[in-house]
Amino acid sequence: MSARSLDQLERLLVQQDEPQLSPEQYKAVFRRHPAGVAVIAFQGPAGPVGFTATSVISVSAAPPLLAFSLASTSSSWPALRDATTVAVSFLSDAQDDVSARFATSGVDRFADGGWRALATGEPVIDGAVSWVRGRVLQRTPVGDSYLVALRALEHGTDADASALVYHDRAYHRLGDHTAI
Repeated sequence: MSARSLDQLERLLVQQDEPQLSPEQYKAVFRRHPAGVAVIAFQGPAGPVGFTATSVISVSAAPPLLAFSLASTSSSWPALRDATTVAVSFLSDAQDDVSARFATSGVDRFADGGWRALATGEPVIDGAVSWVRGRVLQRTPVGDSYLVALRALEHGTDADASALVYHDRAYHRLGDHTAI
């Protein structure tokens, strides 16, 4: 995100005459909001790039669109800025170690294996509940992050797997597939 864009956003926010949450208050709210866990992965100039995300959202079924956010300060951002396609692997409840690995900075997140490249090159995490390969449509600067919109191109699912959930700084297993 350019300094100019951030300055414009800051001016707009200052113009609004209403109090807002502090970063600590905001984080406290979202720590209490459970979220599914995904790994976003793609081919970068020096090989595969990937990171953990709990911000993946469904945007539209027709056309099939999804989105996620990534901090502009992320080590993955420079490669994502130029990526044309990515794979989103929704992790299973047995993959908290995979989530932790892809959330760790300064390590080769792909070195331990547990993934495969699609025919088009994007890495997909083995054992994920489901995955979606998507074309990047838009990268929108929002605050200190980017909202990245994708058009879903292909997918895979594992009907026997259960999703990994992140809530209050800890991983959780849903375990019971019974809807209430």
